[in-house]
Amino acid sequence: MSSEEQRRQPDRKPDQEPEATNDAAENLAENSGEESEPIEEPQGSASDPASVEAEAEPSDPAEGGFEDIEDPVAEEEPAAEEELASLAAELESARRERDEYLDSLRRLKAEFENSRKRQDRDRERILQSASEKLVAELLPVLDNLDRALEVEGDVREGVRATRDHFVDVLMREGLVSVASDGQAFDPNVHEAVMGQPSDEHEEGTILQTFQRGYVLNGKPIRAAKVVVAKQV
Repeated sequence: MSSEEQRRQPDRKPDQEPEATNDAAENLAENSGEESEPIEEPQGSASDPASVEAEAEPSDPAEGGFEDIEDPVAEEEPAAEEELASLAAELESARRERDEYLDSLRRLKAEFENSRKRQDRDRERILQSASEKLVAELLPVLDNLDRALEVEGDVREGVRATRDHFVDVLMREGLVSVASDGQAFDPNVHEAVMGQPSDEHEEGTILQTFQRGYVLNGKPIRAAKVVVAKQV
């Protein structure tokens, strides 16, 4: 600046110097084409002492601090709910199986009762049919006895013939008389009513028959009552 220009400028007062300095800074920024950026003060500076205390003090868990720490109780709750749901499903499945088993047992019991009743009816029908057949075959025997009683004189021949006819009917039904005299004692078909000493027979030999025994279709229906020899 020349001495002549300095003389032309008015005198500035001391309090106006900062304004000129600011105006010069603004002009300099405009001429350079750069925008001035605001200067950020560092945290914890003397201008903001509260920030230093905030960083120094740990956060309070009750106020939302320790956000990264997981709550173990919150993790166990879903697992417990899943376990309860699984147990409930297993219990329901066990109840269904129980109901199915009970229903099957009831059906089996009902079928068993029906089968037993059916067998009883069949047995009664068979016995009735067998009785009818036997009675029908015995009717001629009754006729022979009636004729024998009508004949005058000795009726033994008529009675003998009637007996033979009667035995023949019973044999056709599977009735067989038990051999006794001279046979060895058999407790399955013989009943010893008394023992008699005998030197001529071996011990256990049947000496006499008091009442005949019979077997029907291989099954003893009456034991023969006999006298058995015994050694002196």
